[in-house]
Formats: sequence, structure tokens, C-alpha cells
Amino acid sequence: MQLSVRIHDSFWSEYIRLVKEVVVPYQWEALHDRVPGSEPSYAVRNFKIAAGLDHGEHGGMVFQDSDPAKWLEAVGYLLQTHTDPDLEAMADELISYMVKAQQADGYLNTYFTIKEQGKRWTNLAECHELYCAGHFIEGAVAYYRATGKRMILDAACKLADHINTVFGPEDGQIQGYDGHQEIELALVKLYRETGEAKYLELSRFFLEQRGQQPHFYLEEFEKRGGSVHFPQLDIAHDFAYSQAHLPVRNQETAEGHAVRVVYMCTGMADVAAETGDEDLLQACRKLWRNIVSKRMYLTGAIGSQEYGESFTYDYDLPSDTAYAETCASIGLIFFAQRMLQIEPKSEYANVMERALYNTVVSGMSRDGKRFFYVNPLEVDPARCRHNKNYAHVKAERQGWFGCACCPPNIARLIASLGEYIYTQKGETIYTHLYIGGEARFQIGETAITINQQSDYASIGQVHMKIAADHPNGMTFALRIPDWSDTLSVQINESAYTVDSEQFVDGYLRIHRIWKDGDTVDLDFGMPILRIRGHSSIRHTIGKTAIQRGPFVYCLEEADNGEGLHQIVLPAESELTVRSSPDMPADVPVIQAQAYREQLDGNDVPLYRYSRTDRQQLEEVSITFIPYFTWANRSKGEMTVWVREFH
Repeated sequence: MQLSVRIHDSFWSEYIRLVKEVVVPYQWEALHDRVPGSEPSYAVRNFKIAAGLDHGEHGGMVFQDSDPAKWLEAVGYLLQTHTDPDLEAMADELISYMVKAQQADGYLNTYFTIKEQGKRWTNLAECHELYCAGHFIEGAVAYYRATGKRMILDAACKLADHINTVFGPEDGQIQGYDGHQEIELALVKLYRETGEAKYLELSRFFLEQRGQQPHFYLEEFEKRGGSVHFPQLDIAHDFAYSQAHLPVRNQETAEGHAVRVVYMCTGMADVAAETGDEDLLQACRKLWRNIVSKRMYLTGAIGSQEYGESFTYDYDLPSDTAYAETCASIGLIFFAQRMLQIEPKSEYANVMERALYNTVVSGMSRDGKRFFYVNPLEVDPARCRHNKNYAHVKAERQGWFGCACCPPNIARLIASLGEYIYTQKGETIYTHLYIGGEARFQIGETAITINQQSDYASIGQVHMKIAADHPNGMTFALRIPDWSDTLSVQINESAYTVDSEQFVDGYLRIHRIWKDGDTVDLDFGMPILRIRGHSSIRHTIGKTAIQRGPFVYCLEEADNGEGLHQIVLPAESELTVRSSPDMPADVPVIQAQAYREQLDGNDVPLYRYSRTDRQQLEEVSITFIPYFTWANRSKGEMTVWVREFH
């Protein structure tokens, strides 16, 4: 069983520092409506009003309670590895408001306490009561694990117990489920923390009810006289939007709202892991395969359509109108992690890494104060200004959002990053991510510590040192990233010959008697890769993208001037690595010789009977930067995919 992980990494430590010193305090101010120029949150004020400590109307979205809950969860993860009395005091202040806002029967939701009393549990399709409850429970578990303070955990159990009386298969109980999945995975966390089997069973109940007939959403829609909360979305009738079109075991394609899909899959995987339900696990595998093989962007982003923040159909992956919500990639990481815990296969870790190093870190500026909700792969600021079809696409990160789910989601993921690096199954320790730090495990009677020093992100090199209180026969399983073309392994500074039989599901398994002081050195080849999309992706045909190591690269106007669509990269052009002081942690930029189509003058006809050839092309030097760093210098164009000719 893994005991703890502390990260000390040349790339990720700076992001964890940003979360702790900048993002969490900044979000504390935002949640208190004290960030000038940003949309007010109302979130903390809502809790104070519901607690009787303030007066006024409920502000913000119907799901506003989830933002401070995610903030609390991030704080809990930070406090699990570093004590901080000031941060703990801030969290205790928030918890006091939350607990006072909880009703005597355990119910907790500021919107229905303040604004629509008497309408609890009447519009589950739209109003996120169970979603908010799930985030509160997750925040409570994380904070309790960090501090041992029972007030918040007791409040979470009280809320879950209330939900358990309201929902269930018995007469008089609601036999339904929330429109936005979240309670399912939260209840499993509460079960694991308390050992109360009723929470696991309630999670399973919510999953099994989804998509059953007669349709629950229609029934509650009719009971409330046809009233709706979000008239722009016909949620009561568009069952696929919230994955209620079929029972979860029968769903084979990712449909509807992207975040909801992967949160649902995370809950399914959790329940399958705890119950040994092979059919439910197989349903997870089917949805995973559809997402990553037909509906995922190169950056690990998902959800290609602005309407409904949703999936559309196989291979529909437009770069310029992509929605690709940050939360969706975070949810995909949750799903990948749960699948890794069940069956350690590198395909899950490869996707987890792709989403983490690209979309997730792109979702936050390098100073930790501005955020992307949408993560397109191509941006033209003029088009975003003038064409309403691109109104959701932003050329620069925002300070805050009226729907501010993404910033605290980024914070809680990065704060908990240590949970994603390793898993242990019996006497095998799997390394999924190469992130520097110290991890402690217990194998039988042996306490084992792995100290990892990683230059993985910059040059593909990893050094691991093992500390053990006595020799132990165990297996060290090391993931081979899908982008690497060579692997060099040393044990105790001597070359280690790898047998092909040691490669299992994308992991190099090294079994030996490990002793205190043993070292493992890995050197992954980091070629510069030209990526080409599947021929069914209309938007990337005839184009190429660049990747080196875990990073997808892009062109940005700051380096290459405007009119990025005019650039053509020859197939034979050499790609070279160059260091840049603008990049974090020695992550390089990539340069190449390319061509730019000459810009036509105003006197040239809009269309003409001629063909562009090389005589009309100007040779230029172009610079690719890691995708996650774009929009940190100036507002301008950006593109991941570049035209290529042979």
C-alpha cells in the first residue's frame, strides 16, 4: 500500500508552488468576490447567507457550491504533504460556514436553501444538487485525511446519510440520478474512508438507475409542470446529453457533455474495482476505447462541440471551434487513473500523461492567475471577435468565470498529483509518471522508499534510488512512453540487458532482490515526431503536428508573425531543438525551415484560375513552442496543425 508521495521535480514543483502560493490564495479572493475586473463568484457569500451569517439573494450558477468545495479539496491535498497553519485557518473558516449552512436533516445546498425552498430534488436533470454534494464529500475526505478534523467529515456523512434516505429502490424513495455525475465517485471515496458499505451501494444504485425506463427525467419534468432551469438546453428530453439514453452497461460511444461522460466512467471504474463487477469494467473499456481512438484531440482534450460542451461523432475533431474544456481532460485523467489501478496498462498512462502535460497545464497561465476554460488547437483573434461561431474561443486566458469550474479543478488535480505517479499491486510497484520526488510503500514487512530524480520532461532521463529497511524481492514495473524510440537502462550504474519477455502491457518489469541504496537509471530516446491524424479526421488531412517527449508543440504569432495558415512545412525539413529562456524547466523550442505563401494584395481577385507553386513561396524559419505555453506572452494567433507538402 502506498503511504505518501512528496514531489520535488524540475517541472512540476513550480506548478505545485504556484497552486499553493498563488492559485489557492487567488481563488480564495475570487470566491470572496475580491478580484477586481473578474466576474463575481458569490460562492462564499451564498454559504454565509444560508448559514444565517449574512443577508441577500443567492448569486451565481445553480451549482456554485461546487467551487469552494473543490477549493477545499485542493487545500486538503496540499496539507497532506506540507503543513500550513494560515491555509488551514482559511479552510476552517470556510468549513464553519458550510457546516452552519447544513440543514438539520443533513441537506446542504445554498441555492435551494436560499432561492427555491421547497423544491429540493425536483429537477435533478438540471440543478446539480447531487453534483454539489459530491464535491462537498470529496473536499471533506481530502481535508479530513490531511488534518484529522472530524467536523467536515461528519458533515459529509450526515449529507450522504440524508441522500441515502431520499434515494433508493424502496417505495417512497426517489429512483433517479443527477444530471451531472459526481456523487458516484465521491461516495466511493467516502466508503473507502469510513468503511460504510451503504455509501458504495448508493453509488452503484445511481449508476444502475441511469438510462432505465420509464425515463426518470421525463417523469420529474412532468411532475414540475414542464418548468426548466436552462431553457437553451432541452435536458429533460435530450437524454444523451447526460448519458441517460441507455443503461451505463449498454453504452458503447461517448455521447453528450464530455465532463459528465468521464466523471461517470470514473465512478463506474471505482464501483467495478470495489465489487469485482466484470461487466461494469467491460463497459468502462468500451467507452475508453471509443474516446481515445476516435474522439480525443492530440493534446488529450475531449469534447469537440460548444453546444452542450459535448462529443459529436467519431473523428469530428475541428481545431478552431474545439471546446475541449479543461475539466474534461481532468476527468479523463481521473478515468485513466482508475483504470490503471484496476489493470496497469500503459495505454491508460500514456493518455493520462498526454492530457496532463498539454491541456491541463495549458488551462492555467504560468503566473497562476489566469485560466482557459476552452482549449482550442487553432486560434485567430480576429475571427474570435467577429464570427459568433467562435465566441467561445479565447485568445487569452481569463481571470475568472461566471461558471468557474475549471480553475479549482486544476488546483485540486495538481495538488493531488502524487496520487497519479505510482500504483502498487501486491509486490509490484508500477511507475506511471516520471515525476521527481519521494514515495513510500509497504511490501509485507518491508518499508520501501523510492526517490525519483527526473529530467524526463526536458531530456527523457530518470534516476531512481531505493531505500529499504532490509532486502526484498519485488517487481519494479516501469512504463515505456509511447513517444520514445529507444530505452537505456542501468541498475547500480551498470548496463542492464532487457529481455523482451519483461515487457508486459507497456511496462518493463524488473524482478530482483532490491537492496537499500540500489539505483535505476532510465534514458528514453526523445525524437522529434511528426504526427499525422487519422484519414477520417477532415480537419487534419494534409497537415502535420509536432511532438517531442510528452509535449505537443504549436506555432504562435509571437515567434512567427501573423497569418499562420500561410505556413507550409516541407516533409524533408529538418527539425532541431533549441533552448529558450522563455520556456520553463529547460523545455526546448523546435525550429525548422518552412515556406510562407506570399500575401496577396488588395488588387488580386478573391478567386482566380491559377495554382500556388513553390515560386510563390517565401522561405522562412519557424519556431514551435510547447502548446501549454501559448498565450503567455502576447495575444495572437496559434495553431497546432501545420500544412505539409512532400
